Amino acid sequence: MNLMAATPGNDDGTLALRLAALELETAQLRGDLAASLALAASLREANEHLVLAAVDAQTSRDDAEENNRRQNEFLAMLAHELRNPLVPISVSASLLERSPVSTGTLERLTGVIQRQVGHMARLLDDLLDAARLSSGKITLAIEPLRLAELIEHAAETVMPRVRERGQELAIVPLADDLVVEGDRVRLTQVFTNLLSNASKYTQDGGRIAVSALATEADGVMVTIDDNGSGMSDETIGRAFDLFTQGPRSLARSEGGLGVGLNVVRNLVTMHGGSVGAASPGLGQGSTFTVRLPLSSAAASSSSAPGVTLTPGAARRVLIVEDNADASDVLRMLLEVEGHQVEIAGDGNAGLALALEGRFDAIVCDIGLPGLDGLELMARLRAAPSGVRPLTIALSGYGQPQDRERALAAGFDRYLVKPVAPGVLIEMLAGAMQD
Repeated sequence: MNLMAATPGNDDGTLALRLAALELETAQLRGDLAASLALAASLREANEHLVLAAVDAQTSRDDAEENNRRQNEFLAMLAHELRNPLVPISVSASLLERSPVSTGTLERLTGVIQRQVGHMARLLDDLLDAARLSSGKITLAIEPLRLAELIEHAAETVMPRVRERGQELAIVPLADDLVVEGDRVRLTQVFTNLLSNASKYTQDGGRIAVSALATEADGVMVTIDDNGSGMSDETIGRAFDLFTQGPRSLARSEGGLGVGLNVVRNLVTMHGGSVGAASPGLGQGSTFTVRLPLSSAAASSSSAPGVTLTPGAARRVLIVEDNADASDVLRMLLEVEGHQVEIAGDGNAGLALALEGRFDAIVCDIGLPGLDGLELMARLRAAPSGVRPLTIALSGYGQPQDRERALAAGFDRYLVKPVAPGVLIEMLAGAMQD
């Protein structure tokens, strides 16, 4: 209320009252101004905090992305460094197996070495795939695929372990018209992981069964049963979580990292399918069920044309490898097969020899001193001499983009260490196509 306007009376009293009212209004005005100034200061402070919070959030996102990038780079390098020593181990075991003085004991020992090398390689693959899946770095090459062929390839991979443990793997014959849309490598990996898991948690002499049937919703259901250790309800609920494993002893005799089933779930989901687990209880076996959409198209062939050589003929082979143990055992392996072999220990020496044009085939590492394998191959393909031997990249880097870069540089084949000796021999003979 305006006190000055409402005050009647004599001049002196009115003036005094008006002065008091003016002072009151001035005080109120000063109070409102102070409050406004305080509110403005609070708003400025809140805005500054909001800006700082936004900057901190962006910095945190940038840090998380950088940490994720570094983690992926570290895992790729770790796999590369761990795969390299597996090559001389695997090839040495193969040479011992071919020894003319081989005995039953020696054959059993070489079998153990080769199985454990394969186990180590699969652990590395699972670890890397879990990291790539979590960061969305896996893409699929979708095509129509025969389900029976996928399961057959997966069974071939796990059979050495199944035989070692005296287990029975029974696969119900699958109809040829069960065709799914998927990535050949990744779906084979799905069934390999599930069969490996079943073998791992099934006792020696146990039984594993695989069956499949078409469902009413234009899909297919693949079931993998075992009579192994079974699962509790709690374990079933966490079976597909990363780093989750079933109950095991302190001896950890079953091995594994607890990532295989997580990889399965992610890959099946990427294919538009689902995967589930069930068990009547501990000691009563387990059932894993994969559901995938069926394809109406004809299945793709698993082979494609490529560079060929006449099977059985001796080759002139150049090995470019900076690991002395690996190059020595590779040379011995190929010489046993009747090939003539030369070795270069770095990229520059390898390129100089390759440009001479004396070789039918070149087996080349990617991570080389002086000149890496990609640059070596690019220069070889660009040389005016038109040198065109069969070229095989042999690398510890196993990500899809590594293969793509190698093929783009001019390699005909790409093998990830540790390669099975028989695969390399067949490639050199021209009996294997990509």
